[in-house]
Amino acid sequence: MANIYPTKFAQAPLDKVFFSFERFLPDAITPMHNHQWGQLQIVHAGVIEIYTEKEHHIAPSQYGIWVPEKVSHESYMRKQMQYYSINIMPDVMNMPKQVCLLALSPILLSIMDDFYRRNLTFATSKEDKRLVQVLLDQLSQASQTSAFLPTSNDRLLSPILTTLEHHPQNNTSLSLWAKKIHTTERTLARHFQDQLGLSFTEWRQRRKFIEALHLLKQGLPIKQIALTLGYNQTSPLIILFKQYAGCTPKQYSQRLSI
Repeated sequence: MANIYPTKFAQAPLDKVFFSFERFLPDAITPMHNHQWGQLQIVHAGVIEIYTEKEHHIAPSQYGIWVPEKVSHESYMRKQMQYYSINIMPDVMNMPKQVCLLALSPILLSIMDDFYRRNLTFATSKEDKRLVQVLLDQLSQASQTSAFLPTSNDRLLSPILTTLEHHPQNNTSLSLWAKKIHTTERTLARHFQDQLGLSFTEWRQRRKFIEALHLLKQGLPIKQIALTLGYNQTSPLIILFKQYAGCTPKQYSQRLSI
């Protein structure tokens, strides 16, 4: 059963940049809504999903999902996690005009961790206002991408994506998938690139990474996570984390305790 969370602010507080912090239970939903400010949604360790009227975006915690002002959206968290948001009025700075993922720098995350510990919803002191400016500078330099794990209703891709969504440990090769759905490996590879902008291998690796985040949050040992995801040893899992999180699974898990 879903846990419904109403939106926290009916109107903007007393500053043009403000923050929100929430501890969400599993299967948490903030129903479809929009507001007069842009919002960067961040989860401390785990995965957040955003649904707009036309799109579905998913991001692990090294990315935030930027939602521009007046864009209707619904947020979803499958697992229990800590949530941050950075809310920015439109006249503060130039931000993307479309929903997208923004890479989060260690500096930005450290500032948000500090604000969370102090439950600071907007800056009042000169020192905190300087921190907010640093945070905005970091955002202005953040690289953006349209989606970490894109989806598609393409008739050839749909059975593959659905299977891997529910069974990320599945290691069926692209050539065998092609035989199962009565097409060629070359055609299938082209559909992945054309529809998702990723290779089959890259998409599957990203899905495994997202599942690894869930398992790590549950407290499973690294070796067990590797076996659960279809690896015979821990080294591929460590490589996966270094590629997408920039750290080892052990280093990543340390953030879970904050």
